[in-house]
Amino acid sequence: MNHYVIPAHLVGLEAGTSGSGGEMGGFYLWGLIAEFADIVVGSVMILLLVFSLICWVIIIYKGIYLRLAQSESNKFLETFWEAKRLDAIYQTSEELKRSPLAQVFKAGYQELSKQKGQEAQEGEAMHEHLGDIESVERALRRASQSEVTALESMVPFLATTGSTAPFIGLFGTVLGIVGAFHNIGEQEAAGFDVVAPGLADALFATAVGLLAAIPAVIAYNFFVRRVRVLASEMDAFSADFLNIVQRHFLR
Repeated sequence: MNHYVIPAHLVGLEAGTSGSGGEMGGFYLWGLIAEFADIVVGSVMILLLVFSLICWVIIIYKGIYLRLAQSESNKFLETFWEAKRLDAIYQTSEELKRSPLAQVFKAGYQELSKQKGQEAQEGEAMHEHLGDIESVERALRRASQSEVTALESMVPFLATTGSTAPFIGLFGTVLGIVGAFHNIGEQEAAGFDVVAPGLADALFATAVGLLAAIPAVIAYNFFVRRVRVLASEMDAFSADFLNIVQRHFLR
């Protein structure tokens, strides 16, 4: 009788296929997840670093912009209350392009000029009857809304980064821990030297997320407060300007 010897690797293959196919499929699936986790963690790191860089650019730009806006608005208010002619104030407002108050005044002055006609544009004395003050009020309101929109530009990105960056970092951490445990299972060892590097890399994603989120949240709250202050100043100035127009130009 002839005896055939089955190679050992074929025996292992058959045994693995028949007895533990689910286990082998599970290891294969976790291997794919581990490889995917490494790619995702790296992508998360890059994404968070890009977010952080954009936030710092916005912080620096908006900090300078709002500081100039407040400084030029203070100069405009000094000119407005010291000057005796609207055309002189208008010339000053042309130079203070970063001042929201100056832009609001320009909108109101131009509406008055439309009602008066060509004489107001040339700096002549205002006529006593300039029409409906509601048109001036609408012009001031539109200008205020436009300036608030300009002041708030790019600031919402800081809020978005502050609210999402920690969760993006946590997502990278979770996948990194999955990959670390898979590597532990492959090496069949759970020593500190095996566990620590993978967990450290995974937790670093959360740290990067917090590093991007914390400055963004602080800057967002600071800028929102500054914008609210400037918006309040525009509202107060609009009310004062309307009172002056009613008192001196509309009767």
